[in-house]
Amino acid sequence: MAALLFHPASAVSMTSSSGGSYDQKLWRNSTPFNSHHKLFSLGHSAPLSRSVSSTSLQIRSAVLQGKEEKAVVEESFQAKSFVNEKKKESDREKPPESSTSVGFEKLVIKIEQSINIFLTDSVIKILDTLYHDRHYARFFVLETIARVPYFAFMSVLHLYESFGWWRRADYLKVHFAESWNEMHHLLIMEELGGNSWWFDCFLSQHIAVFYYFMIVFMYAISPRMAYHFSECVEMHAFETYDKFIKAQGDELKKLPAPEIAVQYYTGDDMYLFDEFQTSRAPCSRRPKIENLYDVFLNIRDDEAEHCKTMKACQTHGNLKSPHSVSQEEEQDLGCDVSQDC
Repeated sequence: MAALLFHPASAVSMTSSSGGSYDQKLWRNSTPFNSHHKLFSLGHSAPLSRSVSSTSLQIRSAVLQGKEEKAVVEESFQAKSFVNEKKKESDREKPPESSTSVGFEKLVIKIEQSINIFLTDSVIKILDTLYHDRHYARFFVLETIARVPYFAFMSVLHLYESFGWWRRADYLKVHFAESWNEMHHLLIMEELGGNSWWFDCFLSQHIAVFYYFMIVFMYAISPRMAYHFSECVEMHAFETYDKFIKAQGDELKKLPAPEIAVQYYTGDDMYLFDEFQTSRAPCSRRPKIENLYDVFLNIRDDEAEHCKTMKACQTHGNLKSPHSVSQEEEQDLGCDVSQDC
């Protein structure tokens, strides 16, 4: 009787801990029980043998059912864990590389911008010292310097194009349009008497020569850094004109506009005027020039458009000419010349 109570339990423990296939498990589970069943049947009556046999079958059935449920659970868990492991492996492979490269790029951008801001602030301090109360002379120097980067950009781009390295017609078109706009700003300041002092011409021209080679070198190494530096210069020009308009607005409204300003802002050929404003659709801005206040207001707005274009250029291949649109888009624009800016 002691053997009877021990061995079914041992069969269960053996079954739950045994491995192998389903048939092997069935054979291992049945073998100990059958041997004891023979010994039991020799010394006991048949009814008790049948009851024990039925009890052992129920135990075996429960054990086998438990093993099948365990097999299903283990199979499903392994499948899910395999997918998770594959996902974890892919996550471990990709993000570290991308995060490292992104982090390094952010560090480089921060260093470039810090250098540009330092250089720009240094030049601003010099101009503030020399041209504290001489506004037109200051504007003349600013416009002489501000158009230099576009010459430098086109020089390097022409060199790349000659070597067949990088050919982007939109960049050449937009940068030439920007230099054309800055040249007319310079002509306006000359007509207002900003170049009346020899020293102002000497200083601005020598700064321009140094500035040109610096931007060429910078653009060849890092176009993004060169574009950001030009953005800083244009932002300073915008802020300078904005302060001047707010401080001298009433007086400027009483003065007539220079003839060169009227011709540039209200002329018939406005293609280049639209070309440098890459954030606008062509023909969407048509200034009205009635007095000197309108002239400086539009010069200030031009500097804001230059800032936007320089910002767009800092993403490689992001610059696009406003006129590089499909014929359908041009028809939708309508190009209403009388539309206000």
